[in-house]
Amino acid sequence: MVNIGAPGSEMSRREFLAATGATGASAAFAGCNAPTSAGGRTAVGTDAASPQTDSDLPTTSPPEVVNVDEQGGSVTMKTLPARHDVHPGEAMGGPIEFPQVWAFQADDRDPSVPGPILRTTEGEDMTVVLDNTDGQRPHTLHFHGAQKTWENDGVPTTTGITVNPGEKHEYEIPANVPGTHVYHCHYQTHRHIDMGMYGIFRVDPEGYEPADREYFMTVKDWDSRLPRMMAGEDADYSPRSRHPDVFTVNGKAAPRTLHPEDGSPMIVSQGDTVRVHYVNGGYMNHPLHVHNHRFQLVEKDGGTIPEAARHEMDITDIAPAERHTIEFTADAEPGIYLMHCHKVNHVMNGTSYPGGMLTGIVYEEAMDTDIFASLMDYAGYEG
Repeated sequence: MVNIGAPGSEMSRREFLAATGATGASAAFAGCNAPTSAGGRTAVGTDAASPQTDSDLPTTSPPEVVNVDEQGGSVTMKTLPARHDVHPGEAMGGPIEFPQVWAFQADDRDPSVPGPILRTTEGEDMTVVLDNTDGQRPHTLHFHGAQKTWENDGVPTTTGITVNPGEKHEYEIPANVPGTHVYHCHYQTHRHIDMGMYGIFRVDPEGYEPADREYFMTVKDWDSRLPRMMAGEDADYSPRSRHPDVFTVNGKAAPRTLHPEDGSPMIVSQGDTVRVHYVNGGYMNHPLHVHNHRFQLVEKDGGTIPEAARHEMDITDIAPAERHTIEFTADAEPGIYLMHCHKVNHVMNGTSYPGGMLTGIVYEEAMDTDIFASLMDYAGYEG
């Protein structure tokens, strides 16, 4: 089944088409030509004079949820270079393309940036095989939110363990800290995270009760010079002079974030309880704002916020590597409402606004409207 919406809750394509009005929506979306950005702006992260990159590289897919429990407590994570389409359309400052990223691939699934969402249950042990047999450079895996043995910490300088090209290594990661966490490569961390080697590690507590809708969102700031330089293009990058110019939600920039299959819209129905797990995979703080809904922060870095300390809010500022879980009720008038970083220059693609770190809460009841069809046009959805 093709997943519709942000990773987490599932909606089938058939259900999506039914909500959009099926035949009418499909006809409206088919062959859409999204408007281009005003002023002939140059695409972010691309350069017409740059050398051609390797066309044989695979293209990343959206991150998938991998239920490790259902796989007997084991998952194999491969590493490989790939191309990454941040926003392939021409609307709103596109196209934005990274000619090379370093992606994680879980088992026989597609490579993705962010990496796959590894989900397990409190009390389970997880074996993660880092398969670097076809890799081109050393890597490791470091998991936040797990109290593990020294040799499983994933830091080469303190454990003496580096997974070199041509090698495999098993990490034993106990699920002993429930909550939403992050994992990443810890070899030359400043560069490898910025090339896409990060993802979500989710440990459901014992007796976990999911919400009606549950979504995972990783936000990140990027300096597009790095993936261009690593692809052999004429770009000069230093981590000490990093200047982010691309801002994403689950690896995509708006309006691609609203694409039902490639992006991360939060699809809800009126009355739903909604739980969103935010992770910051970047190097900057991002104050994330939800329009027209009041939420509570219920978890931070895997720690449960006591009910007496919770209060209603509409913005949560998330620091690098932090994890915030929010909950709200879809109690607004059915419509389409934004979720975005409130550093408003992060909601841009180059000089084009809006774009960047922005997605939306989309009520199913509003999917058969003209404005939704227009948004799908911008997002590049062709039905």
